[in-house]
Amino acid sequence: MALTQLIYSSRPFGFDDAILSQILLTARRNNANANVTGCLICRGDLYLQLLEGPPEAVARLYDAILEDDRHIEVTLRMQHQTDTRMFGEWAMRDDPAQSWLWTKDEVDAGALDRATAQDFLAVFQRVAGEAH
Repeated sequence: MALTQLIYSSRPFGFDDAILSQILLTARRNNANANVTGCLICRGDLYLQLLEGPPEAVARLYDAILEDDRHIEVTLRMQHQTDTRMFGEWAMRDDPAQSWLWTKDEVDAGALDRATAQDFLAVFQRVAGEAH
């Protein structure tokens, strides 16, 4: 079965632990029902998320994120078809942005816009490797 993997970035609006907890609770419930898995890397200045699942379900979820006022500057970073899930055991794995990820200053200076789809995929491959 062909799956879609999609990575987007956005800036949080009103980020705090309560908002993050609500996002994760909702994502885990909704994603499990839609057969979507993935990972959310988050910090005060950045959301970086990988979603994977049936193409229609991932498209619906991404459309909802585009309309969600907790996200600013939602930008599609990568989308492709795959046969394998990277986060198959996680309705939504959350990961605080690690020190090896782009710094706030690097993000402010446009690092995400210079990154390739492979750079974004490598971030999530690293998180997936650490999860096992």
